Amino acid sequence: MTSSDKPENASDTAATPAGHTGVAARDWASASADPQYRAAVVDLLGALAYGELAAFERLAEDAKLAPTLADKAELAKMASAEFHHFERLRDRLAEIGEEPTSAMEPFVAAYDGFHKQTAPSDWLEGLVKAYVGDSIASDFYREVAARLDSDTRSLVLAVLDDTGHGGFAVEKVRAAIDADPRVGGRLALWARRLMGEALSQSQRVVADRDALSTMLVGGVADGFDLAEVGKMFSRITEAHTKRMAALGLAA
Repeated sequence: MTSSDKPENASDTAATPAGHTGVAARDWASASADPQYRAAVVDLLGALAYGELAAFERLAEDAKLAPTLADKAELAKMASAEFHHFERLRDRLAEIGEEPTSAMEPFVAAYDGFHKQTAPSDWLEGLVKAYVGDSIASDFYREVAARLDSDTRSLVLAVLDDTGHGGFAVEKVRAAIDADPRVGGRLALWARRLMGEALSQSQRVVADRDALSTMLVGGVADGFDLAEVGKMFSRITEAHTKRMAALGLAA
Protein backbone atom coordinates (compact mmCIF):
# COMPACT_ATOMS: atom_id res chain seq x y z
CA MET A 1 0.00 0.00 0.00
CA THR A 2 1.24 3.44 -0.82
CA SER A 3 0.08 6.81 0.39
CA SER A 4 -1.12 8.53 -2.72
CA ASP A 5 -2.94 11.81 -3.19
CA LYS A 6 -6.58 11.74 -2.22
CA PRO A 7 -9.03 13.75 -4.31
CA GLU A 8 -10.49 16.87 -2.80
CA ASN A 9 -13.01 15.96 -0.08
CA ALA A 10 -12.24 12.24 -0.37
CA SER A 11 -12.91 10.56 2.96
CA ASP A 12 -13.00 13.89 4.77
CA THR A 13 -15.98 12.64 6.74
CA ALA A 14 -13.94 9.68 7.91
CA ALA A 15 -10.81 11.61 8.76
CA THR A 16 -12.52 14.35 10.72
CA PRO A 17 -15.68 12.96 12.31
CA ALA A 18 -17.83 15.61 13.94
CA GLY A 19 -18.28 15.35 17.68
CA HIS A 20 -15.98 12.50 18.66
CA THR A 21 -17.62 10.13 21.12
CA GLY A 22 -16.63 6.84 22.73
CA VAL A 23 -13.14 5.57 21.93
CA ALA A 24 -12.63 8.28 19.30
CA ALA A 25 -12.79 10.89 22.07
CA ARG A 26 -10.16 9.13 24.21
CA ASP A 27 -6.39 8.83 24.05
CA TRP A 28 -4.38 5.62 23.77
CA ALA A 29 -3.61 5.36 27.48
CA SER A 30 -7.32 5.26 28.27
CA ALA A 31 -8.63 3.28 25.29
CA SER A 32 -5.98 0.55 25.43
CA ALA A 33 -7.25 -0.61 28.82
CA ASP A 34 -9.74 -2.65 26.76
CA PRO A 35 -7.76 -5.75 25.66
CA GLN A 36 -9.93 -6.31 22.58
CA TYR A 37 -9.41 -2.76 21.42
CA ARG A 38 -5.68 -3.01 22.03
CA ALA A 39 -5.50 -6.22 19.98
CA ALA A 40 -7.40 -4.55 17.13
CA VAL A 41 -5.03 -1.57 17.08
CA VAL A 42 -1.97 -3.84 17.11
CA ASP A 43 -3.43 -5.68 14.12
CA LEU A 44 -4.17 -2.42 12.34
CA LEU A 45 -0.68 -1.02 12.91
CA GLY A 46 0.86 -4.34 11.87
CA ALA A 47 -1.14 -4.37 8.64
CA LEU A 48 -0.22 -0.77 7.87
CA ALA A 49 3.44 -1.33 8.69
CA TYR A 50 3.77 -4.25 6.32
CA GLY A 51 1.80 -2.35 3.70
CA GLU A 52 4.26 0.54 3.88
CA LEU A 53 7.25 -1.81 3.75
CA ALA A 54 5.77 -3.54 0.70
CA ALA A 55 5.12 -0.14 -0.92
CA PHE A 56 8.76 0.81 -0.37
CA GLU A 57 9.92 -2.41 -2.00
CA ARG A 58 7.58 -2.03 -4.94
CA LEU A 59 8.41 1.60 -5.65
CA ALA A 60 12.10 0.74 -5.60
CA GLU A 61 11.38 -2.07 -8.06
CA ASP A 62 9.19 0.15 -10.26
CA ALA A 63 12.05 2.64 -10.49
CA LYS A 64 13.84 0.10 -12.70
CA LEU A 65 11.09 0.56 -15.31
CA ALA A 66 11.37 4.36 -15.29
CA PRO A 67 12.05 5.73 -18.79
CA THR A 68 14.33 8.57 -17.63
CA LEU A 69 16.86 9.18 -14.90
CA ALA A 70 14.69 11.98 -13.49
CA ASP A 71 11.72 9.60 -13.22
CA LYS A 72 13.90 7.01 -11.52
CA ALA A 73 15.07 9.58 -8.97
CA GLU A 74 11.49 10.71 -8.30
CA LEU A 75 10.35 7.17 -7.54
CA ALA A 76 13.37 6.61 -5.33
CA LYS A 77 12.38 9.69 -3.31
CA MET A 78 8.84 8.37 -2.92
CA ALA A 79 10.14 4.96 -1.86
CA SER A 80 12.17 6.69 0.84
CA ALA A 81 9.02 8.42 2.12
CA GLU A 82 7.21 5.08 2.33
CA PHE A 83 10.08 3.61 4.34
CA HIS A 84 9.88 6.54 6.73
CA HIS A 85 6.18 5.78 7.23
CA PHE A 86 7.09 2.16 7.94
CA GLU A 87 9.63 3.26 10.53
CA ARG A 88 7.03 5.37 12.35
CA LEU A 89 4.63 2.44 12.57
CA ARG A 90 7.38 0.03 13.60
CA ASP A 91 8.56 2.40 16.31
CA ARG A 92 5.01 2.90 17.59
CA LEU A 93 4.47 -0.84 17.90
CA ALA A 94 7.68 -1.13 19.89
CA GLU A 95 6.68 1.86 22.02
CA ILE A 96 3.45 0.16 23.12
CA GLY A 97 5.29 -3.05 23.96
CA GLU A 98 4.63 -5.07 20.81
CA GLU A 99 7.17 -6.88 18.64
CA PRO A 100 6.82 -5.27 15.18
CA THR A 101 7.67 -8.36 13.14
CA SER A 102 5.11 -10.45 15.01
CA ALA A 103 2.48 -7.76 14.46
CA MET A 104 3.19 -7.66 10.71
CA GLU A 105 3.51 -11.39 10.07
CA PRO A 106 -0.24 -12.22 9.88
CA PHE A 107 -0.66 -9.82 6.95
CA VAL A 108 2.25 -10.86 4.77
CA ALA A 109 0.30 -13.45 2.77
CA ALA A 110 -2.60 -11.09 1.98
CA TYR A 111 -0.37 -8.22 0.87
CA ASP A 112 2.03 -10.41 -1.08
CA GLY A 113 -0.91 -12.12 -2.76
CA PHE A 114 -2.34 -8.76 -3.80
CA HIS A 115 0.95 -7.59 -5.27
CA LYS A 116 1.45 -10.91 -7.06
CA GLN A 117 -2.03 -10.69 -8.61
CA THR A 118 -1.50 -7.07 -9.66
CA ALA A 119 2.10 -7.03 -10.87
CA PRO A 120 2.32 -4.24 -13.50
CA SER A 121 3.60 -5.15 -16.95
CA ASP A 122 5.07 -1.73 -17.63
CA TRP A 123 5.88 1.70 -16.23
CA LEU A 124 2.41 3.18 -16.77
CA GLU A 125 0.60 0.27 -15.14
CA GLY A 126 2.87 0.68 -12.13
CA LEU A 127 1.94 4.35 -11.82
CA VAL A 128 -1.77 3.60 -12.10
CA LYS A 129 -1.48 0.88 -9.48
CA ALA A 130 0.17 3.20 -6.98
CA TYR A 131 -2.26 6.05 -7.61
CA VAL A 132 -5.55 4.20 -8.05
CA GLY A 133 -5.16 0.71 -6.63
CA ASP A 134 -3.28 1.39 -3.44
CA SER A 135 -5.27 4.54 -2.75
CA ILE A 136 -8.41 2.43 -2.33
CA ALA A 137 -6.75 0.64 0.58
CA SER A 138 -5.62 4.00 1.97
CA ASP A 139 -9.19 5.30 1.84
CA PHE A 140 -10.38 2.20 3.68
CA TYR A 141 -7.85 2.75 6.47
CA ARG A 142 -8.83 6.42 6.71
CA GLU A 143 -12.39 5.28 7.32
CA VAL A 144 -11.20 2.97 10.09
CA ALA A 145 -9.07 5.76 11.59
CA ALA A 146 -12.20 7.78 12.37
CA ARG A 147 -13.12 5.10 14.94
CA LEU A 148 -9.75 5.06 16.72
CA ASP A 149 -8.41 6.79 19.81
CA SER A 150 -6.90 10.21 19.18
CA ASP A 151 -3.25 9.12 19.38
CA THR A 152 -3.64 6.17 17.03
CA ARG A 153 -5.86 8.14 14.67
CA SER A 154 -3.23 10.87 14.31
CA LEU A 155 -0.51 8.34 13.51
CA VAL A 156 -2.60 6.43 10.98
CA LEU A 157 -3.64 9.58 9.13
CA ALA A 158 -0.02 10.80 9.11
CA VAL A 159 1.35 7.63 7.51
CA LEU A 160 -1.45 7.69 4.92
CA ASP A 161 -0.48 11.23 3.94
CA ASP A 162 0.63 12.08 0.41
CA THR A 163 4.14 11.09 -0.70
CA GLY A 164 3.86 13.07 -3.92
CA HIS A 165 3.10 10.01 -6.03
CA GLY A 166 -0.38 11.20 -6.97
CA GLY A 167 0.56 14.34 -8.85
CA PHE A 168 3.52 12.58 -10.46
CA ALA A 169 1.33 9.70 -11.69
CA VAL A 170 -1.34 12.03 -13.07
CA GLU A 171 1.22 14.05 -15.01
CA LYS A 172 2.92 11.02 -16.56
CA VAL A 173 -0.24 9.04 -17.36
CA ARG A 174 -2.06 11.99 -18.94
CA ALA A 175 1.00 12.77 -21.05
CA ALA A 176 1.12 9.17 -22.26
CA ILE A 177 -2.59 9.22 -23.17
CA ASP A 178 -2.16 12.52 -25.02
CA ALA A 179 0.67 10.95 -27.01
CA ASP A 180 -1.30 7.77 -27.76
CA PRO A 181 -5.02 7.77 -26.87
CA ARG A 182 -5.17 3.98 -27.21
CA VAL A 183 -3.21 3.74 -23.98
CA GLY A 184 -6.22 5.11 -22.10
CA GLY A 185 -8.43 2.11 -22.82
CA ARG A 186 -5.83 -0.37 -21.64
CA LEU A 187 -5.12 1.56 -18.46
CA ALA A 188 -8.84 2.01 -17.70
CA LEU A 189 -9.33 -1.77 -17.78
CA TRP A 190 -6.27 -2.20 -15.58
CA ALA A 191 -7.59 0.32 -13.06
CA ARG A 192 -10.96 -1.45 -12.86
CA ARG A 193 -9.20 -4.71 -12.11
CA LEU A 194 -7.11 -3.00 -9.45
CA MET A 195 -10.22 -1.69 -7.72
CA GLY A 196 -11.71 -5.16 -7.40
CA GLU A 197 -8.46 -6.67 -6.16
CA ALA A 198 -7.83 -3.85 -3.68
CA LEU A 199 -11.29 -4.12 -2.13
CA SER A 200 -10.95 -7.89 -1.88
CA GLN A 201 -7.54 -7.53 -0.25
CA SER A 202 -8.86 -5.07 2.34
CA GLN A 203 -11.71 -7.42 3.16
CA ARG A 204 -9.32 -10.37 3.53
CA VAL A 205 -7.09 -8.43 5.90
CA VAL A 206 -10.04 -7.67 8.16
CA ALA A 207 -11.82 -11.02 7.88
CA ASP A 208 -8.73 -13.00 8.87
CA ARG A 209 -8.31 -11.14 12.16
CA ASP A 210 -11.07 -11.44 14.75
CA ALA A 211 -10.08 -8.30 16.67
CA LEU A 212 -10.16 -6.12 13.57
CA SER A 213 -13.45 -7.48 12.27
CA THR A 214 -15.06 -7.12 15.70
CA MET A 215 -13.93 -3.51 15.90
CA LEU A 216 -15.36 -2.68 12.49
CA VAL A 217 -18.80 -4.15 13.11
CA GLY A 218 -19.27 -2.46 16.45
CA GLY A 219 -18.12 -4.93 19.06
CA VAL A 220 -15.08 -2.80 19.90
CA ALA A 221 -14.65 0.97 19.70
CA ASP A 222 -17.20 2.92 17.65
CA GLY A 223 -17.76 0.34 14.94
CA PHE A 224 -19.79 0.65 11.75
CA ASP A 225 -23.37 -0.54 11.48
CA LEU A 226 -24.60 -1.97 8.18
CA ALA A 227 -25.87 1.39 6.92
CA GLU A 228 -22.51 3.00 7.66
CA VAL A 229 -20.68 0.20 5.84
CA GLY A 230 -22.70 1.01 2.74
CA LYS A 231 -21.92 4.71 3.05
CA MET A 232 -18.23 3.93 3.59
CA PHE A 233 -17.97 1.95 0.36
CA SER A 234 -19.91 4.66 -1.47
CA ARG A 235 -17.30 7.21 -0.34
CA ILE A 236 -14.46 4.91 -1.39
CA THR A 237 -16.05 4.37 -4.80
CA GLU A 238 -16.59 8.11 -5.25
CA ALA A 239 -12.94 8.81 -4.45
CA HIS A 240 -11.90 6.12 -6.95
CA THR A 241 -14.04 7.74 -9.66
CA LYS A 242 -12.39 11.11 -8.99
CA ARG A 243 -8.92 9.60 -9.28
CA MET A 244 -9.83 7.95 -12.56
CA ALA A 245 -11.06 11.30 -13.89
CA ALA A 246 -7.83 12.97 -12.77
CA LEU A 247 -5.90 10.43 -14.84
CA GLY A 248 -8.16 10.96 -17.84
CA LEU A 249 -9.56 7.42 -17.60
CA ALA A 250 -13.15 6.21 -17.72
CA ALA A 251 -14.30 4.65 -14.44
